[in-house]
Amino acid sequence: MSGRRIEIRGTVQGVGFRPWVYRLAHELGVAGRVRNHARGVTVEAFGGDAVLDDLVARLRDAPAPAHVRALSSAPIPGEEVDDFVIDHSAAGGDRALSIPPDLATCPACLAELADPADRRFGYPFINCTHCGPRFTIATGIPYDRPATTMAPFTMCPACQREYDDPDDRRFHAQPDACPVCGPRLALWGPDGTPLAAADPLAAAAARLIAGEIVAVKGLGGFHLACDATRAASVVDLRARKRRDARPFAIMVRDLAAAHAVASLDAAEVALLTAPERPIVVARRRPGAAVVAEVAPDSGLVGVMLPYTPLHHLLLAAVDRPLVMTSGNLSEEPICADEREAIHRLHGLADALLVHDRAIATRCDDSVARVIDGRPTLLRRSRGHVPRAIALARSLRQPVLGCGGQLKNTFCLAAGDSAYLGPHIGDLDALATLTFFEQAIARMEAILEVTPAILAHDLHPGYLSTRYALERDHARLIGVQHHHAHVAAAMAEHGLDGPVIGVAYDGTGWGPDGTAWGGELLLARLDGFTRLATFRPIALAGGDAAIRAPWRIALALLDDAFAGAPPLDELALFGAVPGGDVEVVTRMIQRGIQTPRARGVGRYFDGVAALALARPRSRHEGQLAMAWDDLAAAGDHGRYPWSVDDDAAVPELDLRPMIRAIVDDLRAGVAAAVIAARFHDTLIAATAAAVRDAVAAVGRLPVVLTGGVFQNPRLAVGIHAALADLDVRGHRDVPPGDGGLALGQVVVADAIARSEA
Repeated sequence: MSGRRIEIRGTVQGVGFRPWVYRLAHELGVAGRVRNHARGVTVEAFGGDAVLDDLVARLRDAPAPAHVRALSSAPIPGEEVDDFVIDHSAAGGDRALSIPPDLATCPACLAELADPADRRFGYPFINCTHCGPRFTIATGIPYDRPATTMAPFTMCPACQREYDDPDDRRFHAQPDACPVCGPRLALWGPDGTPLAAADPLAAAAARLIAGEIVAVKGLGGFHLACDATRAASVVDLRARKRRDARPFAIMVRDLAAAHAVASLDAAEVALLTAPERPIVVARRRPGAAVVAEVAPDSGLVGVMLPYTPLHHLLLAAVDRPLVMTSGNLSEEPICADEREAIHRLHGLADALLVHDRAIATRCDDSVARVIDGRPTLLRRSRGHVPRAIALARSLRQPVLGCGGQLKNTFCLAAGDSAYLGPHIGDLDALATLTFFEQAIARMEAILEVTPAILAHDLHPGYLSTRYALERDHARLIGVQHHHAHVAAAMAEHGLDGPVIGVAYDGTGWGPDGTAWGGELLLARLDGFTRLATFRPIALAGGDAAIRAPWRIALALLDDAFAGAPPLDELALFGAVPGGDVEVVTRMIQRGIQTPRARGVGRYFDGVAALALARPRSRHEGQLAMAWDDLAAAGDHGRYPWSVDDDAAVPELDLRPMIRAIVDDLRAGVAAAVIAARFHDTLIAATAAAVRDAVAAVGRLPVVLTGGVFQNPRLAVGIHAALADLDVRGHRDVPPGDGGLALGQVVVADAIARSEA
C-alpha cells in the first residue's frame, strides 16, 4: 500500500471541504485521514498508486465555495488502515488564513427557512457548510467553533448530531444553530430598552412600513434601514446621518424586484446573484418605485439582494425595497456592537433590531460594477475579505501596506499571499483611525505575523503614513502613490514588469511639489520612470477647490484664455457671487494658496462644473459621476489637445479643449454632447500617449489604474483604442485607493530585495 501526504491551501475551511474529501475518499476506496491546520488542510491517503493519482487530480477541482489555490503531493510510508476519517484540527505551525469570506444563504437553507415543517422554519440564523457567517465571527485559526463568536452557544442534541455526521451538510458548520440553542433576535428602543415584541422581526418590519428608521444588526455590522419608496423617510435618514447627496444602497427581496428597479444585463445579474452578494451599481429603470432621493441627480442605483436569512425574512415581511446603508454617521466606521450602536446611532435610528451573536470583525458591504462586460470591484470588503490574493513571487519578509487617507484598506502579506483587510473608509475621524489600528492588530494576531516592513504613502499628512512612522521595530519604506496604483494592477495580474502604467485619479503626492494624478509611468516593482503627465491646474484654496469646483473651472479658463476668460458668457459664474470670483481670480493669478494638481479627476470636476453650471460638489466624485452618466452615446467627435514636449516631462495640454468647450457652450451645444466629446478626447489623448510610449520603450503590457478608471466610458474606450496591445484593468482589486495597499506591499518587497 502506497501513501501520499497532500497539502492544500486556499479557501478550504468552513466550506464543507473536509466532508467532501471524506466522501471522495470513500468513493475511491482510499484509506487515511484529513485535518485542518493553520495553513489549510492536510490529507494523508493510502492505497494503490493509480487511485492515489486519481484522488490528487480530483482534489484540485473542489466544488464552490471552496477554492484550491495550491496543492502539493509527496510520498509517505504506507500504513495499514481500513478507513478514511476526519481528524481533529491541528494548532500551531506557520499561518495562512484559510477562513472563507462570509457566504450568502444557500438554496438548501432558504428552502428550509420557508418550510413550515422544518425545525428551522423562519429562523433568522439558519446556515450550513455552504453558507453563513465566516470571517466576521472568526476569532482565530484553524477555523473551528471554539475560535468563533459561536463558542458561547452550546449545541442542542439535534444540532450536535448534524455537526458530527460527515454525511450531513452541517458537518462541522461552525455557526450551526437552531431556535432551541442558537442566537436570538430582540427589538430595542434607541436607548437600548427592550421593546415588547412576540416577533421582533415582524415588529421591526411594521416600523419600517410606517416610515421609521431601524438599525439592523447584520453580518459585519449594523445597517440603517428605511422604506426606499417613501421620500420623507429617505430625506429624514439623510438628515440624521449627515449624508447630503451621496447615493444610498438599496436591498430588494429577489431578482424580480431587482429587475423592477434597475435595468440589468446578464453580467450584472450574475454579479448580483454571486455568493459574495455585493452592492451592484447599475442603471436605474425609468419609473422605478424607488424614490429619487435615494440617489439624487443620478441615473444609477446601487442594488443588492438579501445575503442572510434575517435579510430574507425582513424583505419578505416589508415587501418593498429598503435603503440599507452603513450604520454610522458619515465618515465613521460601521457599528458592530449593540452598546456601541446605542451610543453612536443615538438620534439616527428609531429602533434597533439586534441579536446576541457577536461580530468579531466589522465588515462593510462590497461594491461592484460591470465595466467592459466584466465585474470590477469598487470596494472590496464583505464576501471577499479575507480571500488571499496570490502573489507571483513570495515575499522575503512579511510586509504591511498601510494604504492611503481616503477609502483606506490595509494589506498584510507574507509568503506568497496578500490579505487585503476590510474597507476602513476615510481616515478623517478618530473612530475610523481606531478601527484601522484595531483591524490591523487583529489580522496580525490571526495570522501570527509581525510585519518586518511597513510600506506607506509619501504624503506626510496621511494618517496611515503617521501610523507607520509611529510604529516600532519595522523598516519603513515610502511608496509613491501612483507607483503603488500601477503595482497593485501588476500584482493582480502577476506581472513583474516593466509595464506601461496609466494612473489616473484625483490627487497623489508628487516629488516635484505638485499633486500628481494624470501619470504615464514606465514601471517596475522596484521603481519607475515618468513618461508623461498632464498640465497642472491651480487649486485655489487647496481642498476647498474640490468642494467648490467652480474654482477649478475658473483656473482652467484663466489658463486657457491667458488670464482673460469670457466669464460673463458662462452660466456657471452667474451662480457664484462676483466678489468670490474676483478673490479667487487674484489667488490664481498671483499664486496665493494655489497648489498645482495634475489629477485627471480634477479635470472632470472643473469641466463638469463649467458645462453643468454646478458650482459646488456635495460629495467626492459627485460631478464626475454625473458627467459620465450624462455623456451621450455614440461618436460625437473630439476636441483638440496638444503635447508640450519642452516640459521636464511631456505634458498633455488640454487648453485647446477648454477653449473648444467654451465655444460649444456659447453655441448652445447640449451638455450631453459636450460630455461625450470630453470623454472621447481623454480616450484619444491617452491612447496617443501610450502609443508614443510604446514607440519609445517597446511593446509592453499596459495597465489602467486609479479611481478615474471606475468610469466605464473611459475604461472601455481606452481598451478599444488600444485593442492591439496587451491592456489590463482591475477586476478583483479596486482601481481606486482601496487597492493602494497591495501595490505598496509588492513595491516595498522589491525595494528591499534590490538593496539586500
